[in-house]
Amino acid sequence: MTITFRLNGEEVVLKDHDPSATLLDFLREERGLTGTKEGCNEGDCGACTVMVSDTAGAKSLNSCILFLPQLNGKSVRTIEGAADTDGTLHPVQEAMITHHGSQCGFCTPGFVMSMVTAHKNGATDHDVQLAGNLCRCTGYAPIIRAAEAAEGQPVPQWITKDELSIATKDSNMPRSSDELAALYQAKPQARLVAGATDLGLWVTKGLRDLGEMIFLEACEDLKQITISDTHLRFGAMVDMNRMRAAIAPYHPSYAEMIRRFASQQVRAAATVGGNIANGSPIGDNPPALIALGARLHLRQGDSRREIALENYFIEYGKQDRAAGEFVEAVCIPRQADRLRVYKLSKRFDQDISAVLGAFNVTVTDGTVTAARIAFGGLAGTPKRASHLEAALLGQAWSTASVTAACAALGSDFTPLSDMRASAEYRLEAGRNMLLRYFDDRNGGSPSVLEVMA
Repeated sequence: MTITFRLNGEEVVLKDHDPSATLLDFLREERGLTGTKEGCNEGDCGACTVMVSDTAGAKSLNSCILFLPQLNGKSVRTIEGAADTDGTLHPVQEAMITHHGSQCGFCTPGFVMSMVTAHKNGATDHDVQLAGNLCRCTGYAPIIRAAEAAEGQPVPQWITKDELSIATKDSNMPRSSDELAALYQAKPQARLVAGATDLGLWVTKGLRDLGEMIFLEACEDLKQITISDTHLRFGAMVDMNRMRAAIAPYHPSYAEMIRRFASQQVRAAATVGGNIANGSPIGDNPPALIALGARLHLRQGDSRREIALENYFIEYGKQDRAAGEFVEAVCIPRQADRLRVYKLSKRFDQDISAVLGAFNVTVTDGTVTAARIAFGGLAGTPKRASHLEAALLGQAWSTASVTAACAALGSDFTPLSDMRASAEYRLEAGRNMLLRYFDDRNGGSPSVLEVMA
């Protein structure tokens, strides 16, 4: 495999390099670019943040869980490349100095590169852009002031040129879903790598050998979003930031959950298909998709099939996917917005859910006529609450009937107790989410971020 990318403006060509080597290790150990720091080494702290650009734009990404082949055809900027070659500082760097945005300095390179990327993209929601960067000593106030001060400054020329295309050598990576289908059918034992936000930890924390890997980054047709009169279709390689932007006009509660379920850096890498294919029982995305009646599109060679998403998850660690078969897309039927998604976690931003509930209930003339309710964190898979749905159907949409239906949740789930929550707490939280949904649909449920007397 040949990997070609631009690093701080200079072309890098790697031949027969270890495909499971991370960008962070490459930068520090092979290039001596030690400004990029290793903190958690799992994509949580943001100390390793770099800017990765191509003709589609710029992303801030965690270099600690980014494999080198994912950079093929792209440009990388580290903290050493934030300034021009003549020493001219980026406006963000100037603002960080002026507003005293650094004390110990360990986290500063990651903050600066997140801010450089946001500045390039014209993003001014600084709390969101920096939610994946942790600071223990300076505090966020001077850093946010620096980000605000840099807002009106022009993007430097040495940053904009990173969007120029790069002539890649033969990389032996599939360029389309057709090529992927043929390659994966021939090598069904290979590991598919999309965003690597999960697989990256298998290497950095589990020290696992991933064996033969197939990188999907070049499959542009899997990155397509199609919105029609009947459905919203997301290709498997659509990243979660793009999904959030596309879903927001139709289901804003869903989009708000996506904002919370990971940092800007993780969302920029994590993909719709990867999140589903991994089959995590605490994955935040599948319950919302199930509540919306999503259909999953699977492909094996030239054969395609379509199933209801809830039927994909069989049991913990087991999904309805044959050898050599991969997730091609997921489709959501267009519908009136009745969806609310509630995430319960110990930390508001960027934390694993103890329980996630997704509710989509149709009420006609005061009576429940349809219900799709799904949870994560209550079973070994994301799962519909069929008994709870049945308890609501045909009943009046009232406090009394909804409260009575809550008891049915115990027939749907027997959750486990772990470090995040006890089984009893999880069930009670799930019941309370239904009550919150009822209140929300009837004009109540203020934002949990609001402080009220």
